[in-house]
Amino acid sequence: MPGKTATPDEIALLVADVYEAAGALRRLGERTAGTERLTQARWQVLSVVSEEALTVPQAARRLGVTRQNVQRVANDLVEQGFAAYAENPDHRGSPVLTLTAGGRDALGKVTGRATERHRELFADVPDEEVAAARSLLRRLLTELDRQERTAGKR
Repeated sequence: MPGKTATPDEIALLVADVYEAAGALRRLGERTAGTERLTQARWQVLSVVSEEALTVPQAARRLGVTRQNVQRVANDLVEQGFAAYAENPDHRGSPVLTLTAGGRDALGKVTGRATERHRELFADVPDEEVAAARSLLRRLLTELDRQERTAGKR
C-alpha cells in the first residue's frame, strides 16, 4: 500500500530541517577541525587532495566551490605546513597541492575525531533509519542535479 503524498507544508518543513541540520553539522565540523588548528574548509581541502595531488582548479571542481576560495585555503595550508605545492608535469603554470607529513597527521587525527563524534551522534538511531534517511537524501540530490543540468541547458 503506497503512503500518502507529502503536503507542501511537510516538504517545506523537511527542507527547513535539512538546512538546520546542515548548519549544525557545519558547526560540529568547525569544532572538530579546530582541534587540529584547522577550519572545516581547510579540512575539506586536505581531504580532497589526500587521495591524489590536485591543482587548485581540480580541487575546487571536486568540492563544488570557487577556485579563488580553494586558492586562499590552499595558501593557508601551505603557510601552516600542512600542504605544499609541487611541480605539475602536465601544466607548468598550475602546480599540484600535496599533503605534508604534518598535513597527513592532522587529517588522520581530525577524521578519527569526526568518526567518533558521528558514532556518538547516531548511537541511538537504528541502522535502518540511517539507511532510509540517506536513501531519501540521495534521491533528493539526484533530482537537484537533474534540475541543475536542465536549467543549465536553457
